[in-house]
Amino acid sequence: MANHKQAIKRNRQNLVRAARNRYYMSTARTFVKRARLALAGEEGAAADAVQKATNYLDRIAGKGVIPKKRASRLKSRLTRQLNAL
Repeated sequence: MANHKQAIKRNRQNLVRAARNRYYMSTARTFVKRARLALAGEEGAAADAVQKATNYLDRIAGKGVIPKKRASRLKSRLTRQLNAL
């Protein structure tokens, strides 16, 4: 348990940031999942879903929620599957 005023504040900040990052990661997983499901269907919907997932991954990588290379890897995999259609 934190005893100093600054340590108490840090704990509070960490809880808020963890909750925010949890939201971003959950949403990112949803976008990627939708894109993968769309890739099994028609090409028009798949292109739109991959574009949305790519934009969201870029956004959270810019915020530092996930590493930029992980976002790049996920985008690359989705794009390769889209191009294979």
